[in-house]
Amino acid sequence: MKITKTKFPEGSVLSREETGFDYTDSFQGEVLDNQGNISTAEISKAFFTSTPQWGKKMFAFRNNIVKMFGLKTGTDNSKPLTSDNFNLKVGEQVGIFKVFDQTNNEIILGENDKHLDFRVSILYDKASGNKGNFLTISTTVKYHNWMGILYFLPVRPFHQLIVPVMLKKMIGKLESRL
Repeated sequence: MKITKTKFPEGSVLSREETGFDYTDSFQGEVLDNQGNISTAEISKAFFTSTPQWGKKMFAFRNNIVKMFGLKTGTDNSKPLTSDNFNLKVGEQVGIFKVFDQTNNEIILGENDKHLDFRVSILYDKASGNKGNFLTISTTVKYHNWMGILYFLPVRPFHQLIVPVMLKKMIGKLESRL
């Protein structure tokens, strides 16, 4: 399965705001699903269960550091996930992710903080004809101050490593459920 860096998807809810971001990236992979009927609940479950162990350790390290600066760690007041409650609702908090929007084929997660705002779009393109079905993870960041720029500087290379790994795992999980 091949994961490729791609342009920001025009079909994303976030595409209306694309010019207002300081950083964007998108990674895409094809999902072998002839029915084209993957739900946002299945996509959410695949997303929240696809973080590699090294990513979890890095995230725990990140939380310990940013806590000292008064930034959000996402460990308080978040919804615990169980295998049957991935039907997330707009406004719910899951770890550092708040659900900002949801359509029948996309979920927008993210957070607003004093240093930056970020969004993660997980878009399932149910293409017609022979084009295939694609899962795309797009990330956007809007800096509020120099602290946001400084924060994202070391995060960016790890972000660009972890997203393709997660996307590959997500697609594997979604395909295996078929």
